[in-house]
Amino acid sequence: MKTGKINFDKYRKLFPINNKYVFFNHAAISPVSINVSKAVSDFYTKNSNHASSHYFEWIDKVKDTKKIISKLLNACYKEIAFTQNTSHGLSIIASGFLWKPGDVVMVPVPDFPSNIYPWMHLEAKGVNIKYVNRIKGRLNVDILEKALHPKTRMITLSSVDYATGYMADLYSIGNFCKEKGIFFCVDAIQSLGVIPMDVKKFNIDFLSAGSHKWLMGPMGVGFLYVANKSINMIRPPIVGWKSVEDEENFTIDFKLKRNALVFEPGTLNFSGIFGLYAALKLIDEIIPEISEKIFSLQNILFDELKNRKFETNIYKKQKNRSGILTFTPKGNPEDFFSYLLQNNIIVSLRNGKIRIAPHFYNNEKDINIFLKTIDKRYF
Repeated sequence: MKTGKINFDKYRKLFPINNKYVFFNHAAISPVSINVSKAVSDFYTKNSNHASSHYFEWIDKVKDTKKIISKLLNACYKEIAFTQNTSHGLSIIASGFLWKPGDVVMVPVPDFPSNIYPWMHLEAKGVNIKYVNRIKGRLNVDILEKALHPKTRMITLSSVDYATGYMADLYSIGNFCKEKGIFFCVDAIQSLGVIPMDVKKFNIDFLSAGSHKWLMGPMGVGFLYVANKSINMIRPPIVGWKSVEDEENFTIDFKLKRNALVFEPGTLNFSGIFGLYAALKLIDEIIPEISEKIFSLQNILFDELKNRKFETNIYKKQKNRSGILTFTPKGNPEDFFSYLLQNNIIVSLRNGKIRIAPHFYNNEKDINIFLKTIDKRYF
C-alpha cells in the first residue's frame, strides 16, 4: 500500500513477524525489525571480542541516538536522558520535583498504572493527588479546568489513553498549564512513533517514554525529556559517577550536571541504545506519513467492523486520533481473544474490548486475513 510518496510495503521484509502472524498489537510490546536485532547482536559481538575497547565509540552512538530523539521531540540534546522505561522516567520527575506540603498533582483516571503509581507514592511526602475522571477516555481543557485545585503544581497525563485510543489535545492543555503556571508532564509512549510530537509547541516540561511500543525498539530502554527551563525544579533522586560535570575524572568533585544528563547516574544500556538507534533511524525516514498510513488502515477496519454490526470506537477528530482502534466482540471477549490468537492474529483485550493497533508495515492483506477469521467464527 502506498500512502503519499512512501511505499510502505517495502518495509514488510524487515519484520519477520509477518511470516507467521498478523500483528495488530503495537500498543503493547512490538516486534523489532531485523535492523534492531542486528544492531544489538553486532554490539555484543564487538563487546565479546574487544570488551570495552570501543567505549568512546559507544558514547558517540549515544549522542547520535539522542540527536534523533531530539528531532523527534523538537528538543535539545542535553534535555534528553536515557532511562529504563516510561515508569522510570515518570518516577524521576515525581520523586525529584521540589514539592511543598499541600501541593496538588492532577492525575487523570482511568489510566495505565505507570502514570498513577509514581504520583500515589508522593502522598507520604504530603503531596495531594487530585484524580480527574476521563469521560469515556476523553480528556480536555474543560474537564481539567472544572477539576482545578488552587494548589495544583503539576498536571500529568498520558498523551494517548491506552484503553480507548483517545489522543489528548496537548497543544490546548499545554497552553492551559502555561497560563495557570502549572508544570506539564506527559507519558508519551502510546503516541511517539505515530503522532508527531513537539515539546516546545505543546509547552511540555517533562516527557517520558519507553521504546518498545510504536517506536519498535528494544525493551528495557527509554528516555526522559526535561525542559531546560524546568531543570532547576528537579532534584535528582538517584545520582552516580555519571551525574557530575567531570564524569571521567574519578577524584571526588561533586558538581552535578545542570541539564537532563544528570539523570543518567551510571553505565548505560548500550546494547538497548544501539537497538533504539536502529529503530529510530527507520521511524525517522517515514514519520511524516506514518499517521496517515495507520489512519487509512483504521478507516478500512472501522467500516468493515461496522458493516458486521460490531460496536466499534474511533475518534473522528484528527487531533484526537491515535494508533488504537477498539471494538466489542460478540459473546465472551476472552473466548474471542483466544480464538484470534489460535489463528495467529495478535491483538490486546482491554476492558472487555478488542484493541487493534496496526503500524506502518501492516497492509490490506493483513486486514483481509483478520476479517476472514472473524467471518469464519460469526458468519
